[in-house]
Amino acid sequence: MPDTTNYFAFYGLPETFLLDEAALKTKYYQLSRELHPDFHAQGTPAAQAEALRLSTLNTDAYRTLADPDARMAYLLGQHSLLEEGSAQNQLPADFLMEVMELNEQLMELEFEPDPAATTTLAAKVTALADTLDAGIRPVLAGYAGLPQDHRPAALAQVKTYYLKKRYLLRLRQQLATFAARS
Repeated sequence: MPDTTNYFAFYGLPETFLLDEAALKTKYYQLSRELHPDFHAQGTPAAQAEALRLSTLNTDAYRTLADPDARMAYLLGQHSLLEEGSAQNQLPADFLMEVMELNEQLMELEFEPDPAATTTLAAKVTALADTLDAGIRPVLAGYAGLPQDHRPAALAQVKTYYLKKRYLLRLRQQLATFAARS
């Protein structure tokens, strides 16, 4: 049975996209020392099993919350916003058209490699990613301070950003593959 403990609650941290990474690391190391199964070797089998479960939870929670992208996906998942194949995952048509154009340019490069065109395309993808990042930064920064009734709108914006970012990541990976071949 999967553990349903909320990672933010586990660490006593506020639910936020931009968290105090030093506080997270401090809490992780503190719990690592307290929960390490070796310190519970003399306990009952049930206590040992619980120490192992909590130690594993500590590691999983830290790995997730320490990585900004994993934290974003986790937080969106906590609010049931990243259901695979959901019609709710539709992106704006203008963004999809822009990505389609970039994909077409990428396909052309596959058949006719051109280092200059690859560099230009990479710059376009980077510029688009930078624009997305700049647009979402205030939403991420302000999320923790929002009243509960305003959070769904912010989460919807973050979800759209996250899905767009995944598209751009795939483009960057393909560009990196082309660059490696050149």
